[in-house]
Amino acid sequence: MKVGIIGCGKIAQTRHLPEYSVNPYAEIAGCYDFNFERARQIAGQYGGKAYSSIEELLSDPQIDAVSVCVSNNAHAEISVKALKAGKHVLCEKPMATNLEDCENMVKMADQTGKYLMIGQNQRLVKAHGKAKELIRAGEIGKVLTFKTTFGHGGPETWSVDPGANTWFFDKKRAVMGAMADLGVHKTDLLQFLFDTTISETTAVMTTLDKRDGDGQLIGVDDNAICIYKMKNGIIGTMTASWTYYGPEDNSTVIYGTEGIMRIFDNPAYSIELYKKDGDIIRYNIGQIQTNNHQTSSGIIDAFVDAVVNGHEPEISGKTVLPAMKAVFASIASSQENRTIKIE
Repeated sequence: MKVGIIGCGKIAQTRHLPEYSVNPYAEIAGCYDFNFERARQIAGQYGGKAYSSIEELLSDPQIDAVSVCVSNNAHAEISVKALKAGKHVLCEKPMATNLEDCENMVKMADQTGKYLMIGQNQRLVKAHGKAKELIRAGEIGKVLTFKTTFGHGGPETWSVDPGANTWFFDKKRAVMGAMADLGVHKTDLLQFLFDTTISETTAVMTTLDKRDGDGQLIGVDDNAICIYKMKNGIIGTMTASWTYYGPEDNSTVIYGTEGIMRIFDNPAYSIELYKKDGDIIRYNIGQIQTNNHQTSSGIIDAFVDAVVNGHEPEISGKTVLPAMKAVFASIASSQENRTIKIE
């Protein structure tokens, strides 16, 4: 499988490029970046051609698939162009910046017969897969409530162009802030763990601390807190934050009728079960990625496997739509100061 990388920023450099390069079934055929010198350097490091435009890359018949690693506002347009050009697409999260664009991406994949996969990598974390098994097996009884959190010190230290002028803080390019960067992960994860979708949300999205290069509060949210109600009645909170100025928090705590499950809540164990009868069961199934400790996400390997072996990706655009509906409903909830039901 010959792949083209569209956007050679931080996520491409830390995940897509190195993970494609070690996959025996994939070859990096080329790359594009609005900074052509950056694309040229990447091509020199990983092989392939540095393209001067997206159109030039997409018109190359040797390229089978692309990774879309650009700013949020360009995800949909480039993904649709790539699908129309006959390429399979792996698009970074958030899928797009409005629901209509998300749905158009899915429709285009259906029309072209090409695969559309979204980088919601928390589904592939081994401990999350184990947690889903334990929940299905009734290890904590019937799930009642939850709290899930994804917070760190912000993307200004992560971006390929670090500092207060990072594109993550630019309302035109990012459109959404912590909710799009981190909240989409936990929203998608909840639906994966509980085998159901979110039916309503009451959300507050706000900007408390992050400032741009001019010292003004940024135009996107640096904190988002949502109360989610699942279709099967489970309720809980989802918090996404760029103002956790200390250790990264990527934890999920689930409360059931027979006990409590803590996922990535204790650095020593990936899962802890605290049973109603007093028993404690611990699992050590590896630690989750952090900005400072990147390990293989599994996303690239899953995408390559889908294309090479001709099967729908596990994390297809279609399966991510319910999470994106919850994200956009949460934005509306915060703006309108009311609970939003999700059809």
